[in-house]
Amino acid sequence: MAGSTSLPHRVVVQASALVSAADGVANEAIARECGTSPDTVRRWRRKFEEGGPEAAGSIASGRGAKNFPQETVDPIGHDTLHTIPDEESTSWSTRTMGERNGVGKDTVARIWRARKLRPWRVESFKLSKG
Repeated sequence: MAGSTSLPHRVVVQASALVSAADGVANEAIARECGTSPDTVRRWRRKFEEGGPEAAGSIASGRGAKNFPQETVDPIGHDTLHTIPDEESTSWSTRTMGERNGVGKDTVARIWRARKLRPWRVESFKLSKG
């Protein structure tokens, strides 16, 4: 696993750290080698003791990106497509949409990305007057 070129990167890094640990290398040295903290190395070792090689690279439950409730997603999608900002802007920004819906700008950005919404892009060509 430690030398694999096809496994996910986190699996390879954790496996090589565990090989170093089996060779008697200190957690601090392994952490420096892997670019992580000694606490993380200890967590990897504990996970290996409990779950064996299959536990290398696994993500603990409750970790990772969370899905947003539909009652948060729907108003943002609707407002993006069917309303215009209150101020003089021509399109919504993540900040203004977040303020309108009571969520953070990163939440709005993730929802827009997931729904492939780009409110800053205009669908049709406009001629300038002049």
